[in-house]
Amino acid sequence: MPRARANGIDIEYEATGNPIDPPILLVTGLGAQLITWDDDFCAQLAGRAFHVIRFDNRDAGLSTHLDGAGPPDMGAALAGNPKPAYRLDDMAADSVGLLDALGIDAAHIVGASMGGFIAQLIAINHAEHTLSLTSIMSGPSWREGVPPTPEGSAVLLARPASSPEESIELSMWGRSELVGSGDPFDEAVERAKAERAVRRAYYPVGAGRQLVAILAADDRLERLRALRVPTLVIHGDEDVLVPIENGRRVAAAVPEARMLELEGMGHDLPRRVWPRVIDAIVETAAKASPVQPGAAWLC
Repeated sequence: MPRARANGIDIEYEATGNPIDPPILLVTGLGAQLITWDDDFCAQLAGRAFHVIRFDNRDAGLSTHLDGAGPPDMGAALAGNPKPAYRLDDMAADSVGLLDALGIDAAHIVGASMGGFIAQLIAINHAEHTLSLTSIMSGPSWREGVPPTPEGSAVLLARPASSPEESIELSMWGRSELVGSGDPFDEAVERAKAERAVRRAYYPVGAGRQLVAILAADDRLERLRALRVPTLVIHGDEDVLVPIENGRRVAAAVPEARMLELEGMGHDLPRRVWPRVIDAIVETAAKASPVQPGAAWLC
């Protein structure tokens, strides 16, 4: 996969579709790699005439690992005194830096979970680079939001894996806890995904630093009220990690935002909801001002 230099770090990315089509930037969640955005999902988006770009956030996958920052102080963070090595605003700047490196002036921004936090900050801090915003299973803040259920908290605060093998089992357990009742847990499929992720990159300490950045983030609610881009909020009604009330707060804050609530969906983006999700993203993107094709680039 190609790599770009952006905001002082190296970002691993992958693009699908025709570069002359309107770009969509997919932003991943906590500790997740770009392959978390399913290959088929990306292909279906590209099939709707979009240039789809997914990438590894800093401290995840094959992008720059911030080893010099040292291990995160989770005790201080959970006690209400987070000491982040970087902020979500920095991760938003990474995303915009990637667009700049690719010669893309503006994109439709789609983020899931922590990626939704980052996507919101891209729209807030870098409005000129944002054609539309889609925030999936996210909220306006962590500290001021509706907290996870006990089951969700157990997944979020689980002890980091000490080996690749343990990482696979931890991922399997976490996925089984987070799926909704509409999507039975498929052990074979989820194990294959977990094994693929570990083969590609194993770096649990990075997820810890990302979590501290989440815990240190300011509430975005008032700044969301000032957004003037087409906005879509997608949330499952059985999300135990980021309960749906958080998504509803985002939708209520952003002027003319659309809220898509998906029955039986947990903290996940299961294949059965892809048609509705992709249709909604396409409809939201259609409300944006047209973008002129950027400079040609190779991937």
